[in-house]
This record gives sequence, C-alpha cells and structure tokens, in this order.
Amino acid sequence: MVDLFGQYKKISHEIDAAINKVIESSAFIKGPEVIAFQRNLAEYLDTNHAITCGNGTDALQIALMALELEPGDEVVTSPFTFIATVEAIALLGLKPVFADVCPRCFNIEAAEIEKVITGKTRVILPVHLYGQCANMDGIMEIAGKNKLKVIEDAAQALGSAYSFTGGLTKKAGTIGHIGCTSFFPSKNLGCYGDGGAMLTNDPALAEKMQAITHHGSKVKYYHDMIGVNSRLDTMQAAILDVKLRYLDKYNDARARAAEFYDRSLSGIEGLILPKRNRHSTHIFHTYTIKTGIAHRDPLREYLKEKGIPTMVYYPVPMHLQKGYSYLGHSKGDFPVSEELCHSVLSLPMHTELTEDQLEYICNSLAGYFKTI
Repeated sequence: MVDLFGQYKKISHEIDAAINKVIESSAFIKGPEVIAFQRNLAEYLDTNHAITCGNGTDALQIALMALELEPGDEVVTSPFTFIATVEAIALLGLKPVFADVCPRCFNIEAAEIEKVITGKTRVILPVHLYGQCANMDGIMEIAGKNKLKVIEDAAQALGSAYSFTGGLTKKAGTIGHIGCTSFFPSKNLGCYGDGGAMLTNDPALAEKMQAITHHGSKVKYYHDMIGVNSRLDTMQAAILDVKLRYLDKYNDARARAAEFYDRSLSGIEGLILPKRNRHSTHIFHTYTIKTGIAHRDPLREYLKEKGIPTMVYYPVPMHLQKGYSYLGHSKGDFPVSEELCHSVLSLPMHTELTEDQLEYICNSLAGYFKTI
C-alpha cells in the first residue's frame, strides 16, 4: 500500500545526515531541529504557529483542551473517520455528536451539521478525509453564526488547499481556529515513528497549546494548567524537516498516480471513482473507490490473490463502534456513512508507484468486473 523504503532511498543521504547530526548533538528532546521544523511547517502552510506533539491523536486532544470546554459540551464531527477523532472528544468527557457525510466526497456535510447543533454545541470538528477538504465555506459560516470554534482534523490532507467562494485560498488545517495533523509514517508527510502538530493563527491559543504539551508548563517546574507529556522528538523533527522540502513533489506524484487510475478505470461499469470537491485540491492520501456492496469484499479477495494489497478505510462507522454504544445510536442513524463502510476500497497509493504497477492494478480490476 505504501513504499516507504523506496521513498527513503531517494533521499537517504539527506535523511542520514539529519539523523547523524541529532545523534552527535545528543539533543534528543527539544533540540533545535524541533524549533526549525515548527518554523518551516508554519511557513509552508502560511500560518503563524505550528506546535508539534507526540502524535495526531494527542494533537486533537490538546486542541480541545486549549478551548477550555466543560464536561458534557458537544463536539460535532463525522461518523466516517478514524477512531482518534472521536476518541479525543470522549477522553475529555465531551459528547461526540455526529453529522452524516457526502456519499461521493466522503466528507462531513455542512447541511447535516446544522441539523444537530444544540445549546450545548461548542465545536465543529470536520475531518478532511482521504486528501481533500470538507466544505469549509459552509462550516465556517455555521460556526460564525452559532459562535462555535472549528478544529480541523487535517491528518490526511496536509498540503491540500481550499478556495473559498470569495477567492481566498488557505491550506488544510489553517482555516479553522485550530488545525491538527499527524506525521504517522504512511501520511503524505510522515516521519519514521509517531508525531503530530497543531496549527493556529491565534497567539494565545498557540501559547496555551505549547504549554499543554509540556505538562501545562511555560516555565520549567511551574505548571499553570493541566497538561500532558506530548513531544515530537528531535530525530523525528529532523527527518520531517527534510521530507517537508519534498512534500509538494510527493503530492504531485500521488496526483499523477490518481490521474492514471482515473483514465484506466473510468469506463468500468460498477466502479465509482473518487469525486473531487470543486473548492479543494486533492493530495490523494488514499485513492478510494466505491463498488456495489455485494462486490467490495469479493473484489478485495480477487486482488489479494493477484498480489495487490487493498485497505478498507473504514469498516465500521463511529456510531456503531462498541466502545461508543453509550451514545445511544443504532443502525440506520447515519445511512450514508454506514453504506460507505460496506462499499469503499482503497487501492495502493504512494509516491513510488510505477506505470507498470499501476497498469497491472488497473488491468486486474478490469479483469474482475469482466467476470461478473
């Protein structure tokens, strides 16, 4: 699904030099490379502050902590996402409230958000799924009208750009009050371990989130607030700083692979290709197709037999997860998300895909549909 070693080999001399520099300095925690990466990431995204942390889940939790919410406050988010989005909400005693998603773009629907806002709603937490932004025109309008905060889960869309109706363009994660991202190795910008970051233009929020990552401390041994221990280590920061210089190139390579898939698969009856949100660029963290529910799992098995890996992101929607049954949801509450869990399939997508590999994958897909 992802060829991380092939990617590494092309820049190994730069990565190795960056790692050796950290080892020689032995500044493994809070070294200068962390500060440099934060500065460079903020500059790349055209935002004022980037605060790194231990992982993407921590980023979401720290962002919510910085808003000083009360137990029972409601956070509206997508039921079609990775568990971390909802987990961070629940861990703080907040209530996840779900709004269904677009059946073609897979992102949360602004109109559905509006339906579930109550007097207890405090935050909208859209997920920019698979590599493109949700409808941020509508989401920011709803947030402004209801005096709500917006935290973007941009873990799968770092580098994607959203163009507002009025012409303003912003990068994913820099549109709301806080953006969160992950540097998990398979992400478009991934390190060689765990890592994450929060993004904001608000200096007060930036200062607070920075303190929260260090046990709520702005000055060592003086703790002004409840915090956590969540740091991006220096070695991962050094690796990310090298890879950041290649992020646009990596995203372009994914786009070319997606275009190959589009051309080769567009005529296959029974296959629905990824739809692009007209306001957002797509960085193709995944290339996710839809099939009829009856064909998704047989197709996956057919491709496996031909040596082609696939993934299902995600097989169970959040409202039907056993750990969140206390929310009282049942099957049928969010029908689009439920249908997607039985019909989506992600094909191999990474920076090192060759035309021969892509052709083999596409021919194999076509071969399956000829047999049914």
